[in-house]
Amino acid sequence: MNCWTSNTTTSYMSVTCHYITDFKLRSNLLDCFVVAESHTSQNLAQELSRVAKEWGIQDKIAACVTDNASNIVKAVNDILKWNHVRCFAHLLNLTVRSSVHQTEIQALILKVKSIAEYVRRSTVASAKLREMQLQMGQVQLRMKQDVATRWNSTYFMMQRAIEIKEPLVSTMALLNPLLPALTPEEWDITKEVCDILKPFEEVTVEMSSERFVTGSKAILMARGLQRIVAHRQRNPSTHEPVKGMVNFLAADLEKSEPVPQFWADFEERVTTLRPGVQNPSTGAMLEIKGFLAEPLIPRKADPLEWWRVRALVYQNICTVMKTRLCIVATSVPSERVFSKTGQIITDRRNRLSPSK
Repeated sequence: MNCWTSNTTTSYMSVTCHYITDFKLRSNLLDCFVVAESHTSQNLAQELSRVAKEWGIQDKIAACVTDNASNIVKAVNDILKWNHVRCFAHLLNLTVRSSVHQTEIQALILKVKSIAEYVRRSTVASAKLREMQLQMGQVQLRMKQDVATRWNSTYFMMQRAIEIKEPLVSTMALLNPLLPALTPEEWDITKEVCDILKPFEEVTVEMSSERFVTGSKAILMARGLQRIVAHRQRNPSTHEPVKGMVNFLAADLEKSEPVPQFWADFEERVTTLRPGVQNPSTGAMLEIKGFLAEPLIPRKADPLEWWRVRALVYQNICTVMKTRLCIVATSVPSERVFSKTGQIITDRRNRLSPSK
């Protein structure tokens, strides 16, 4: 979920849902509405609870992904008691901004920002920059401006300054020599800062509830998963995947084909011949052991496709997987709703009602 205030000072809240069906991650907008009250933890919790009740998913929420604002964190954790996941994109933004908060780097960023602001606001400077680029045989590029809430915009601004360094220096020397210019050493530092930030820019948030763990943490996770699988085996009614997030949005999905009785009898007889499988704990251990022995898939491969192929091999783990990989790593999907809205609610359309 995410909140946003338009240029007409109307506050909106959006709630998206993400679920797995047919081993594909699906996303839908549940609601986008006006929040007239103040954004207290209690009010936000009431709105989230209302949306969940309207869709009948109160007991089917694997996790709620939000930004790091204290009011929404308290609403999800303390009031609703839902599993809360902090937005990966916001954490990345805080991490990078903290790393470049050093006095020397901040002074350098401010210099580049002042140059970018001057060039972008001055039609004369913009025209002169294009003229200089043309004379030097370079592609005509514009300066970029950073945004406080987007760390990568600072990277883009500094990277663009490096790309058009020569025509930019010439333009500033001709038009505004009083504006603080970067020294050769500062240009070198600017490039070094961009080189450091580049790997962060290349990090994508196209992940689900992925976590980076090693050593003892991996062992604890494997043991925890083993207990969950054993519990699933002791309670056959929980073997079926959670269908709530599918039924209320995709009632027309094709149902899985029934297993012919011949193969059902065959599978039952084979299962009884395998020693130890009757014991849920033993069965869970065997399933987990086989799963952990699988080779790692390529980083850019689709994990859901991997599970689709092995769903029959790791049936219990697959059921658990569907309640975990549906969790997106970021609240950006909800924010994208407002990216579109911001293009609609403009100064020329400031009389649009919230319902529109």
